[in-house]
Amino acid sequence: MGKRLEYDEGQAAGRLRVGRPAFRWAVHTGVVPAPDAGPGVWSRAAVESMDVDAIRAGLPGYPLSGRGAADVLARALGTPNPVEGGAGPVVVSVFAVRAMVTAGYLTDLSGDPEQPALHPDQVAALATHPNLAHLLAQAAPLGPDQAAAHLGVRRADFDHLVRLGWIRSTEETRIRFGAARGGTVWVPLYRADHIDRVPLVHPEVDWPALRALGKGRRSPLARIGAGGVR
Repeated sequence: MGKRLEYDEGQAAGRLRVGRPAFRWAVHTGVVPAPDAGPGVWSRAAVESMDVDAIRAGLPGYPLSGRGAADVLARALGTPNPVEGGAGPVVVSVFAVRAMVTAGYLTDLSGDPEQPALHPDQVAALATHPNLAHLLAQAAPLGPDQAAAHLGVRRADFDHLVRLGWIRSTEETRIRFGAARGGTVWVPLYRADHIDRVPLVHPEVDWPALRALGKGRRSPLARIGAGGVR
């Protein structure tokens, strides 16, 4: 069998005997050049010219898990997360860490967005951000009731916003109840900054009037369908 002529990310990392997270970080920082043989593919010549020592030096240890990164950020706020499995509210969640990745503040080195792996130095740099508390508050996961309260509308009105596609959940979380209460249910989660944009994107709605509606009053959003006002 002849020598391999092209290498994808995993093959290149294996050829160089470096971890995939270290290779991904080297790509992110420019230590590894952009793929020259197609999307995500390097030629043999490009791989053989890569500086292995520089790649290893970029991430000399192990990346932080999403939970580890969340704990670093929580400590930076002065309100540490409880130890895993311990009592007390989680101040910074893995959900918020993933939101920081999506926003470009962190680089995921795992290849699996559900289980992020982060460079410790990059997390430490984010921990010193002057607006860290605001960034994390905007990324905080809100359930439907919390999201409705954040927007200042009734839950029924918020459900119409979801029906219209004006607000979409970022992910779901599993909540376990006892068998008498139906066992396990999945609850959609929404980001505060996404919710805050809805009134700006839909100025046609009289938001002060909507927020002032009393219990039992029909929502004006009920008249709106996918094609506009009915």
